[in-house]
Amino acid sequence: MFENGFMQETMRQLTDLAAQCATWRVSPLPQADLLDFLDGVHQAQQMLQAALLHAVDEVRARGIPAAEHAPSPRLWFRDRLRISPRAATRLLNQATTVDRHDDVNAALAAGKVNVEQLTAITNALAELPKDIGPTIRTDAAAALAGWAPHLDPGGLRAMGRRILDHVAPEVAEAIEERRLRDSERDAHQQRYLTLTAVGDGRVRVSGILDSEAAAIVAAALDPLCKPDTVAAEMAATGEARTPGQRRADALVEVCRLVLTGGPLPDNGGDRPQIAVTVAFDPLRAALGAGVLDSGEPVSAETVRRLGCDARILPVVLNGAGQILDAGRTRRTATGSLRRALTVRDRGCAFPGCDRPPRWCDAHHVISWADDGPTDLGNLVLLCGHHHRLIHAGAGWEIHIAADGLPEFLPPSWLDANRLPRRNQYHRRT
Repeated sequence: MFENGFMQETMRQLTDLAAQCATWRVSPLPQADLLDFLDGVHQAQQMLQAALLHAVDEVRARGIPAAEHAPSPRLWFRDRLRISPRAATRLLNQATTVDRHDDVNAALAAGKVNVEQLTAITNALAELPKDIGPTIRTDAAAALAGWAPHLDPGGLRAMGRRILDHVAPEVAEAIEERRLRDSERDAHQQRYLTLTAVGDGRVRVSGILDSEAAAIVAAALDPLCKPDTVAAEMAATGEARTPGQRRADALVEVCRLVLTGGPLPDNGGDRPQIAVTVAFDPLRAALGAGVLDSGEPVSAETVRRLGCDARILPVVLNGAGQILDAGRTRRTATGSLRRALTVRDRGCAFPGCDRPPRWCDAHHVISWADDGPTDLGNLVLLCGHHHRLIHAGAGWEIHIAADGLPEFLPPSWLDANRLPRRNQYHRRT
C-alpha cells in the first residue's frame, strides 16, 4: 500500500509528463518516430483508463455519491467529471467489468485492450443470458480479452455475439436457436414498405425487412449495382452514380425485368441467389442454425424452410471451418466452387476488409497464365479495390496456409519481418 504522499507525488509527476507530451511538436519527427509516439501515447492512454476505472469502482463501493446526496452514481460522476450521462454510465459499466474479471483488468492495465474494445467486451458480457453460471461468464471475459490484440471493436462485438460457442457450446445452441426464432418473428411482424410522394416529383421509399427478405432483395439488386461499373460510367458519361443511386436504379431495373419477363444478369459467375452456410450433425441427421451470405444468422427453422425450395450443395468442413471437399477444377470459379469460396472466405480476404462476397472476384494465387489451377487451394476472394492492389504489384503476397485459409504477407516497407496477416473481420471462430 502506497503512502498518500507518494501517490500524490506520483500523480503530480504523471500530470507534468502528460502536459509535456501534449505540448511537444511532432511535425519534425521522422515517420518511424512519429508512429512510435502515436502507439506509445495510445497505449499509455489505455493504461490510465484502467486507473480511472479502479477509482470509479472504489468511489461507488464507498457510497460517496449517496453520501453527497446525489440522485444516482451516474449523475454524481456526470457532475464531478463534467461528462455526459451516457459517458458516466459507460464508465460505471466498464468499472464493473474490470472489477469482476481479472483477465480484462490485466489486459487493460497492460495496454492490450483499448477503451472501445472494453466497451465491446462489457456489452457482450451484459448480453449473456442471466441464468448462466459465473464460471462461464469469467471464461467469456477471458476469451474476449485474449482476442482483443487481434480484433478491432467491431470484430470483438461480432465474437461477443458468438462467445458461448467457444466457452459453453453445450448451452449455446439452444439459447441461440431461441433468440434467432424470437428475433425472426419480431422482424417479420415489423416488416413494412411505404412509397410516399414528396410533392416535387420525388417519391420517398422506406421500410424494414427481415434478414431473409433483405438477403433475397440484395441478391436481386447486387448484379445490377456492383461498384466495378463506376470506371465504365466515368468513361462513358464523365460522372459516376453514387452507391445509393446504383441501388435505386437496380431496384427499378429488377421490377422492369420481372414485368417484361426478362432474366436477371449473372453475379460473380453464377445466377442471382442467396447462400446459407449451415452445420450438419451426422449423429442426429439434422440441420442447425445457419448464416446468410450477408453475415446475418438465421434459425434452424428458417434453414429447413429455405431448404424446401432450394438446390442443396454439400460442402464438407472440418471443426476449424476448413473446407475439405467442394467443387471441381475449372478455368473460372463458378457454381459450387464459387459457393465454396464464399463459405471459406466469407468476403474479401484481405486483412481488415469488410466487403461481402458478392462484391468480390475469385483471384488466382498462382495466375491462370502461369498454369495456376482453378481449385480452392489456389483461389481467394478479393474485392475490386484489393484485387487491383494485388495485381498492381504493391508488394503484397498471398499464400494458402496449412489450415487451408488465405494469409497475406505485407510489403517490407510496411513490416520488415513480413509476418503473415489474416482478415479477422470475417473470422468464424
